Amino acid sequence: MAHMGDVLAGIHSTWEFDSDSVLIRFERGIRTPKLFHVLGERRIPYEALSAVELSPGGKRGTVVLRAVPRAGADPLLEAAEGQLKEGNDPYRLVLPAERETLAEYYATELRAVLGPYAAEPAERHLVAAPPPPLSFKAYDGKASFDGRAVSFRWFWTGASSAKWKAGDQSFPVDELDGVDWRSPEVAGGHLRLRVRGTEAPGEVDRDPATVVFGLGYGLVHESLPFAASVLEAVRAAEPAPARETAPATAPAAAGPPARPDPADIAERIRHLGELHEAGLLTDDEFTEKKAELLAEL
Repeated sequence: MAHMGDVLAGIHSTWEFDSDSVLIRFERGIRTPKLFHVLGERRIPYEALSAVELSPGGKRGTVVLRAVPRAGADPLLEAAEGQLKEGNDPYRLVLPAERETLAEYYATELRAVLGPYAAEPAERHLVAAPPPPLSFKAYDGKASFDGRAVSFRWFWTGASSAKWKAGDQSFPVDELDGVDWRSPEVAGGHLRLRVRGTEAPGEVDRDPATVVFGLGYGLVHESLPFAASVLEAVRAAEPAPARETAPATAPAAAGPPARPDPADIAERIRHLGELHEAGLLTDDEFTEKKAELLAEL
């Protein structure tokens, strides 16, 4: 591949070429997509690519060099399932038109180092997802992922009575089959965990394994890297026969559990009382949930 350390600088990102991979560094400018701010940088092995394209840019005076990843190679794109807008595509390098000759040179060099299985779907993830811990606020709750389990904490102002009755949730990754992400930029956006052995309710606002997006909540730049990180952990936790070629994943170091905030517990009990008074919780349900919260202190 050309020369190790060669750099091709474009608009919003810079590609640095090594012998076996390209390191994409994203700028943090005001006009740079926020998703790129979260990603920071990504190392893409050449074996993760299926093709390289060069085409005129959407704006006059630009060209676009795009690396096309193999299906299944990148958990970020697997989670996105084609929902990313063109400007949020992390595999696009936009360049001034006067650099087209240079872009053609690197496109040719990249095509020369594509792996022997470039035309085939990848059997495992070859590009790393953003590492945990990760979290974001959706419309009806806060989602957190520490590398071992996904947790949903409901907001009393947005969560349905069904979710309040179910209580805050925690899902170990080894109990999940996958993640469904529907972009917050379209109606009905949500992040749903596919829990092994269970059938999800049809309505996402009643499913305790789902957080629902709304206007200004669960933005793409926060929720998609989260979904990708969970998906990568789920794949790594699959039984050995199902992932014989999957990369080894070092276990996450377990830290001391965070001590609950008494003020937060008191506020949540107050909200339970409001639901009880409104008839959304029975006496027994209220007593049980209150005891669970007090036990956290």
